[in-house]
Amino acid sequence: MQSAFILIIIAVYFAVLMVISYFTSRKGSGNDTFFRANKSSRWYVVAVAMIGTSISGVTFVSVPGMVRNLDMTYMQMVFGFFFGYLVIAYVLLPLYYRLNLTTIYGYLDVRYGRKSYKTGAWFFLLSKIVGAAARLYLVAFILQTLVFDAWGVPFVVTVIGIILVIWLYSYKSGIKTIIWTDWLQTILFIAALILIVWQVGLQMNLNFGEMVRAISESPHSRIFVFDDWTSTQYFFKQFFSGMFITIVMTGLDQDQMQKNLTIRTLKDAQKNVVSYGLAFAPINFLFLCLGVLLLIFAEQNGIILPGISDNILPVIASEHLGSVVLGTFIVGIVAAAFSSADSALTALTTSFCVDILNMKSTSQTKEQEKKDIHTRRIVHLLISSVFVLIILLIEAIGSDSIISAIYKLASYTYGPLLGLYFFGLYTRVKPVDNYVPWVAVAAPLLCFVTEVAMKQWFGYQVGYELLLLNGLITGMGLLAISKGTRLRV
Repeated sequence: MQSAFILIIIAVYFAVLMVISYFTSRKGSGNDTFFRANKSSRWYVVAVAMIGTSISGVTFVSVPGMVRNLDMTYMQMVFGFFFGYLVIAYVLLPLYYRLNLTTIYGYLDVRYGRKSYKTGAWFFLLSKIVGAAARLYLVAFILQTLVFDAWGVPFVVTVIGIILVIWLYSYKSGIKTIIWTDWLQTILFIAALILIVWQVGLQMNLNFGEMVRAISESPHSRIFVFDDWTSTQYFFKQFFSGMFITIVMTGLDQDQMQKNLTIRTLKDAQKNVVSYGLAFAPINFLFLCLGVLLLIFAEQNGIILPGISDNILPVIASEHLGSVVLGTFIVGIVAAAFSSADSALTALTTSFCVDILNMKSTSQTKEQEKKDIHTRRIVHLLISSVFVLIILLIEAIGSDSIISAIYKLASYTYGPLLGLYFFGLYTRVKPVDNYVPWVAVAAPLLCFVTEVAMKQWFGYQVGYELLLLNGLITGMGLLAISKGTRLRV
């Protein structure tokens, strides 16, 4: 009965997405629509959609789950997020708009040269496809556990079905459709989050004031860590890591920036970035409050929590809180997951077509446009297939906390992008383009060696500050291969 109930919710949800896809693709499905939505998006619609793109299904289950081991210290990183968004709005966006870019990696072509441009694009493709697949894996695993295991459906079939649905509503109009589906999905998952918190409070017979008191009095309500600089949760590590993770995983990420580049003017795009940047603190704080309430609820009711932190919310929602919470949870996690995955799939297709295949957003002839649209759709399908393969690989490997794994991966793969952009923006030195790919590959390898050595020799646990080190090594490498050549002003 439970699995049938969940399946009905998902089927209705998918039907709504297909209706949105139909209406948004009626007026055009060309490459300019797919890549840039014809530069006609409203900033306030994009601002809401961007929240859904940034807060995935992983956030929905991992952030409440991490409270058990890390308390509410994740907020330290969230505070850093906002300052990262200010850098994006007032440093990076003016650059992207001035160059009128379809993908943001076109800047590397202008600043360094062709090989640097291709290197940046390939680093994005690698980073995004693995990160997006990891986010989607968690949702596929939850749906498999709650629904499809009971019917004997293999995990691979579940994954293919999920990817197929995303492909179906995004392959025609791309980012134009995604903006509106993500807008709806953002509203749904925030509503779901609020309803789940309210329902957990009702189960414990707590009103709003009593919930606030219970959370504040919990030993898991700790936010700040100033007393142990070696800890990965030390405030300054978390704050600056959050700031720079936002810069690279949003400002240097085609997936996150593609929606921003569909807005007609720079001023409106800046409003968009600052607006959704402000929204992250209260939303993430509410996720952490939910995590504290779940731990209190489990303790009061003698519930044995699962060993994997990411499973705490799914287990309690499905087994202890009734059908209303379960249905709400399913809507919330599917909305959060799909708003992230569909955007990633579109951005990966855009980047591969434009950056790797040198495709233009608008073709000179109708014949060439037809060929380009056909090629784009093949790329879209191939990338969808790669998603499936990576999700199955993640299933074979496993992870206790997917969100920590994603941020750790970002420290290695986005570090070279951080170095390339900041070196380009704040120096006048021009590196030798042919050597840039070698520097970009060497920097993460040196970071890995440094991380191992610091732990073994000094007992120092390197956290997300690895991203800063990676960017610094990249910048030093670029300086070393510059040979004194300077740009003309």
